[in-house]
Amino acid sequence: MTTADVRHYDIIVAPVVTEKATVASEHNKIVFKVAAKATKPQIKDAIEKLFDVKVKSVNTLVRKGKTKVFRGQFGSQSDTKRAIVTLEEGHRIDVTTGL
Repeated sequence: MTTADVRHYDIIVAPVVTEKATVASEHNKIVFKVAAKATKPQIKDAIEKLFDVKVKSVNTLVRKGKTKVFRGQFGSQSDTKRAIVTLEEGHRIDVTTGL
């Protein structure tokens, strides 16, 4: 494994498995949690190298952390950056399997 491969694992944190992400996967879009400092070209390169697919486009968003109360104590969830990756026709990623 080269050092470039290790950096790709630092950029892509985890796949997002929600109802909304599952509906998007029917349209060749996959949602990932990514590092907060990751850029669109870095995300595209990491997905193409890790999964051996062709990426059409990358859209990113920052999901703001919610404020929660647990046993009377206030706390807040961390902000998370997500990437919605659109794949070229004919390419697929099965996020139910591990990397």
